[in-house]
Amino acid sequence: MTATRVVAFGGGHGLSASLRALRRCAPELDLDITAVVTVGDDGGSSGRLRAERGGLPPGDLRQALVALAGDHPATRRSAKLFQHRFAEVPPPADGPAPGGDLSAGRPLVSGAGRAPSGPQPAGLAGGRAGAGAAGRAGDGAGGLAGHAVGNLVLCGLMELLGDPVAALEHAGAMLGAVGRVLPMSCEPVGIEARVRGADPRRPDEVRTITGQHQVAVTTGRVESLRLTPVAPEACPQAVAAIGAADWLIFGPGSWYTSVLPHLLVPQLAAAIVASPARRLVTLNLAAEKETSGLSQAGHLAALRRYLPELRVDRVVADSKAAGDPEPVERAAESLGARLVLAPVAVTDGTPRHDPAALGAALVPVLGADR
Repeated sequence: MTATRVVAFGGGHGLSASLRALRRCAPELDLDITAVVTVGDDGGSSGRLRAERGGLPPGDLRQALVALAGDHPATRRSAKLFQHRFAEVPPPADGPAPGGDLSAGRPLVSGAGRAPSGPQPAGLAGGRAGAGAAGRAGDGAGGLAGHAVGNLVLCGLMELLGDPVAALEHAGAMLGAVGRVLPMSCEPVGIEARVRGADPRRPDEVRTITGQHQVAVTTGRVESLRLTPVAPEACPQAVAAIGAADWLIFGPGSWYTSVLPHLLVPQLAAAIVASPARRLVTLNLAAEKETSGLSQAGHLAALRRYLPELRVDRVVADSKAAGDPEPVERAAESLGARLVLAPVAVTDGTPRHDPAALGAALVPVLGADR
């Protein structure tokens, strides 16, 4: 029996949860997993690298690779390294900032609180030499503070190889990835949203919010979404994977900034509509800032709004998060889908998917008709 080819769309923690769940299904169902990842991130470490170096923002790609990392101890250690984030280096109580006086041979403080031995180059000192306040974690310029190691590795590989797909394949080999990670486009995109009530003092005012991060944290209601450029070129390998897939999986994840952007890339949208694959949507457990006030049925309606030709076969929702299932069931049926209710959340009450529980719910769905 040939492998079942699955393509999962998204970004960030939502896609990571989906991929971890699929990995748990993979041995039983013989899954061939491909992740197609959004490339609109402009915040944090990814935003800094994108602004300073150009190229694709690596954070969401890194998280997808780590979610698919192999189980060998060495690859698990490499995955942990990819996720390691450099902490801010505290300024010394006396003397110049770290890196400002190499002759002193002052050791640097690592994120784990230990100081590596010997003198260190100025460029490794949290970015304080000549950067002033820019060395703080999460700020807009310079230094290692706030960067994830995997983001730097991917940035370096993309510069070295000149091809983001080749870079991701190399990184996947480093991690023993059980599956493939592809960008939705080989060029970074911008995300813009028309938001009503972004300013609480003007609840009826509609304004344009620019940038994935700003859209993700907006407190208003998103009324429309667009990419810049409006019609970015799709990654050719992603288009080919969609055409060859048996299942296409959307969500969970930030709906407007991780899931819907794929439907706004014309070549991806056309490939999704034309693909002979069955389609599955995994709904979120709770609304985020960007989807405040959007019901689970509303999440499904948004898919239809941005890709009216989209037909879906199954919608997976958490039994408790769905509440009254009737509106969700009607919304699923409007897309041609059957609703599958299952307990897929972690048991500590936080709105996070449990990869083991989600995997268990996906097995009978993805394994049907095998």
